[in-house]
Amino acid sequence: MTSQITYPHIEKPESQPAYLQRLPRIRVAQIVMDYLAYGWSVEEICRQHPYLHPAEAYAAMGYYFDHQEEIDSEISAEWEQAQQSKVQATASPFVVRMKAKGLL
Repeated sequence: MTSQITYPHIEKPESQPAYLQRLPRIRVAQIVMDYLAYGWSVEEICRQHPYLHPAEAYAAMGYYFDHQEEIDSEISAEWEQAQQSKVQATASPFVVRMKAKGLL
């Protein structure tokens, strides 16, 4: 018999990223990025994002530690997409003027 672990406060539809039930626009990966980038504890994450309940942040971190490969690949894909967008973006008029003046 196979049992599936459920995570309170977390929804994980098939073929979609895991997200918070109460705040469906907040993905587990977004919470994890604060942990990875800044080394923030759950308490600090909740201080920086007052709309998060501590139980939600703890559930997100628990989900991450149980599904680290999945979340890490989601973060990597998002990073690659951001880098590609950055390369493809045209320079703003301000950047063009500053480069013309030799300031950039």
